[in-house]
Amino acid sequence: MSPLSPLPASWARRGGIPRGSGYGGQQEQGYSEERSSARRVADHYSARSNQTLQERESSPIIHLKKLNNWIKSVLIQLYARPGHCVLDLACGKGGDLIKWDKAKVGYYVGVDIAEGSIKDCMIRYNGDTDQQRRKKFSFPARLLCIDCYEARLDEYLCEDAPFDICSCQYKTLLLCSAEGLEFGNSVYWISFGEEYAEKKFPASRPFGIKYKVHLEDAVDCPEWVVPFHLFKLLAEEYDLELVLMKNFHEFVHEYLQKPEFTELIWRLGALGDGRQDQSTLSQDEWEVSYLYLAFVLRKPGQPSTQRRADNANMFLTEGDIEFLGI
Repeated sequence: MSPLSPLPASWARRGGIPRGSGYGGQQEQGYSEERSSARRVADHYSARSNQTLQERESSPIIHLKKLNNWIKSVLIQLYARPGHCVLDLACGKGGDLIKWDKAKVGYYVGVDIAEGSIKDCMIRYNGDTDQQRRKKFSFPARLLCIDCYEARLDEYLCEDAPFDICSCQYKTLLLCSAEGLEFGNSVYWISFGEEYAEKKFPASRPFGIKYKVHLEDAVDCPEWVVPFHLFKLLAEEYDLELVLMKNFHEFVHEYLQKPEFTELIWRLGALGDGRQDQSTLSQDEWEVSYLYLAFVLRKPGQPSTQRRADNANMFLTEGDIEFLGI
């Protein structure tokens, strides 16, 4: 899922679900399991080395990755403006830095739980990668290695707030009809535990519904269902209004009608290049893309005029990475 939204840093508390919201909490056992799963995911991504171009192109989901990149690029072009202050939650290895640079943002804060990923993000920001960027990024940056489920980002980043854009790239399961407790194809599978054999989720406990997800060359870990209608209600408590919500099929069908974005998808290669390269999304990649959701939340009000470049860096060292609660 590729949401972008101008919102306060307090929304990062408890991974987007504020404490004491009245929609049900997790038991100690579930919380401990969640922390263990978070550490597993962090270790998984920290252990992943940067791939060469040839290795990336040989991925079984390379066209899905390129489609995801196109959708993120479209969203950033639609909503980011020159000078914007960006909070990038789960920024990973910094794969979107170039997109933010093209949008001419003024300040960037990247947050990720995986130490290895945040260090790779630092290297990419400094231009020391196999991509050999021609120029340095135009915006100052700050990088934090933090578990957003534990840290009070609203307090820790109070001097940087408010942010104009908060970006978080992840995925949401769209509940759909399936024959059993597991469904998928050659590139992904999703499975629920036996406790959901009757496919009934208790309305009194809408959060904490666990499932396992596997995506080839990407992730293999437990996740939890987020009922979107309740997510929307929680957002409204923080004066956030939903202005866009489309699964990736709907998003592609709408924005491929716009010439500027059609040219971009050819350049990124999600559907080949329109000339010699005739490769495209496989049917299985296209099927899994339906499970992704793009949404945008907007907080009414005047944009921030605060400029934060005075206390930020244009070149980062490992000593500049801030560790909190890891």
